[in-house]
Amino acid sequence: QVQVVESGGGLVQAGGSLRLSCVVSGVTFSRYALGWFRQAPGKEREFVARISGRAGGDNAYYGDSVAERFAISRDNDNNTVYLQMTSLGPDDTAVYYCALDTYPIGARTRTSDYDRWGQGTQVTVSS
Repeated sequence: QVQVVESGGGLVQAGGSLRLSCVVSGVTFSRYALGWFRQAPGKEREFVARISGRAGGDNAYYGDSVAERFAISRDNDNNTVYLQMTSLGPDDTAVYYCALDTYPIGARTRTSDYDRWGQGTQVTVSS
């Protein structure tokens, strides 16, 4: 059974940093792409970052609002994907979700592209 579990959220001051982790079990982790999305109250779920699977060369893709500030990476030995977030601002406050895409290639940014989702972890940035 596939499980996706995020951790690392919390409260941080504006300008600070935070690293989210996501552990995926029940799949051959290195094959698949992983994505991070976020959803603020009253807003649609927004694409944040994606890292492709092995066939896609582990390429990284970012949403426009986080490019240059966030970095996605993966540790295939530990079935974990990370989202390093820097220069955080109040607009980054949201529930952050990790998601698995069984299609490993390309810059897929729609929520419907992803097959399995975690429960989310709250990130709150105070001004």
